Amino acid sequence: MNKMIPVEVIEKKIFLIRGQKVMIDRDIAEMYGVETRRLNEQVRRNIKRFPEDFMFQLSKEEFGNLKSQIATSSWGGVRKTPLAFTENGVAMLSGVLTSDRAIEVNIQIMRTFTRLKTLALENNELKAIVAEIEKRLNSQESHIVENKKAIKEIIEALNKLLTDKSNEGRKIGF
Repeated sequence: MNKMIPVEVIEKKIFLIRGQKVMIDRDIAEMYGVETRRLNEQVRRNIKRFPEDFMFQLSKEEFGNLKSQIATSSWGGVRKTPLAFTENGVAMLSGVLTSDRAIEVNIQIMRTFTRLKTLALENNELKAIVAEIEKRLNSQESHIVENKKAIKEIIEALNKLLTDKSNEGRKIGF
């Protein structure tokens, strides 16, 4: 591929809409190096590949919220509200847009979705550990030795997060 798209750029183009992490048609088209209408044309030609849990059209309200969230005026004279593609929908796009660029960008996008899931799981694991330690600390039966052990576990977990270089300077775009 001529130029790799940084993961941070892809992450900023993933939004949380209707409780799902999605990417908007125009952002995907831009990364693939095609016009949005071309991407949507291929989707319409292969509509059976895109059930509701893979792709949906934004409502006017959702579109308005999205525009205000990203504070951009580059949407121009959009006649239809954009299509939103879930992770599965983005994966399905690789079957309808088959240029080398689209395939390589699709791989990057899928890796980014996987990375976001991993970060979310790690965050949930840490929350569970902290909740368990808090529960032990709050119990009437806790002893000083158990409390010291619990505090040590918290410090170790936090140090692990702080020393993980892969999270430095990373912001998730949703």
